[in-house]
Formats: sequence, structure tokens, C-alpha cells
Amino acid sequence: MNLTNQELLVITGGALTSTMINAITKAVTTIVKIGQIIGSVIRRTVTNTYCVA
Repeated sequence: MNLTNQELLVITGGALTSTMINAITKAVTTIVKIGQIIGSVIRRTVTNTYCVA
């Protein structure tokens, strides 16, 4: 099946690709980790407990 140039201009896609799903997963994971870090900082500040190695 051959498409004309006019038909090729009308084609739209919207499928989720594995790359897109991977990027979304990494973004969500990063946001969760940032939230954990901020929560730890707030907890350490309020309780005045710090881990010194």
C-alpha cells in the first residue's frame, strides 16, 4: 500500500512507546526520591537528630 504525500500529512500517532513509559517512570521515581529527601531534612530539622559518620 502506497500513500500519497497528502495522506502522509494526515497520519497521526498516539501510541505509548516503551521509551515514553520508561521516561515517565524515571520522572515519577525522581519526584518520589526528592520528596523523601525533603521529608528527611524536615524531620531532622524538627527533631534535631543528625547522623554523623
